[in-house]
Amino acid sequence: MTADAVAAIERGLAELGEAYRDAFATASSETALRDEYAKVLGKKQGSLTRVMALMRDVPAERRPDAGARVNAFKDQVEAAFTARLGELTSAARDAELGARPFDLTLPGRPPVGRGHLHPVLQTRDDLLTIFRDLGFEVVEGPEVEVEENNFTKLAFPPDHPATDMQDTFWVSVAGAPDDARVLLRTHTSNTQVRVMSTRTPPMAVVSAGSVYRRDDDVTHSPMFHQIEGFLVDEAVSMADLKGVLQAFAEGLYGPGTPIRFRPSYFPFVEPGAEVDIGCVFCSESDGTRATCRVCKTTGWVEVLGCGMIHPEVLKHCGIDPERYRGYAFGFGIERIAMLRYGIPSIKHLFENDPRFLAQF
Repeated sequence: MTADAVAAIERGLAELGEAYRDAFATASSETALRDEYAKVLGKKQGSLTRVMALMRDVPAERRPDAGARVNAFKDQVEAAFTARLGELTSAARDAELGARPFDLTLPGRPPVGRGHLHPVLQTRDDLLTIFRDLGFEVVEGPEVEVEENNFTKLAFPPDHPATDMQDTFWVSVAGAPDDARVLLRTHTSNTQVRVMSTRTPPMAVVSAGSVYRRDDDVTHSPMFHQIEGFLVDEAVSMADLKGVLQAFAEGLYGPGTPIRFRPSYFPFVEPGAEVDIGCVFCSESDGTRATCRVCKTTGWVEVLGCGMIHPEVLKHCGIDPERYRGYAFGFGIERIAMLRYGIPSIKHLFENDPRFLAQF
């Protein structure tokens, strides 16, 4: 059996001969070349693989010589395969580089699956359109702000919780003075301060953008979007503010949408109020509110804060409070979007799940 195994190996190598070289040379593609290679060195059916399997019957004293002979033949096959593969790869690359970049005769491809604005941005644009139609000018403000514009000029007391490190993102700015206190704005009211400090009344301005606070739960996010609006002129009253907000509610939710004011405190307005609107989900049902989870069966949903601009804020911005008065209001855009689209958690708006965003 030993002599037979060695003889069988010799016969197998002789039969293989140089035929593989011709097969490799005539292969016109990488796929064809690999098919020919598999016929020789495939794991199960390769002709050389079957010859190599006979090595287990060769005695130990003759195995080095027989193994060297088989390995040398295998190296020749692999070298021929590698050389031909390089030729095919090079030829394919040359053909690609030499070809026209595209086929002008192909028909055009229509756009498929065009995207759309994020629901928060859709809501923002609709809200700004309502206020623009009411005569407000849209102005942008910076997201990185100094403490004076974000807190001090808005009459925040030094010990107000919002100025604490745990509630605000304070940042370092390269090249800023050592005593400069810089933060990511906590509201869009910084735009109000900047406009009132550089213009003379009358003025009616609305601003929208990102704001940052250290809140993170189902209804709050560390980054969210706000709209801030204000008007300064002579003989401005709370009645003017209520008229604007009534028009805003009807522009957003339809004619007849009720609103109500509830007294509330904000450092930069006096008097101040929270504004509720009649629950739009209840109004679309049979009129009962016993099971409404949005308004918690009250029939009202809080949407914004507002009030008459505090005289100290007018003074800080260089406006005479004896001559001019004004009102301001602000609210979160995500809150309006969640009510508008029935979104249960604010986190859905920031997870960028295309299955969710495609619904709007």
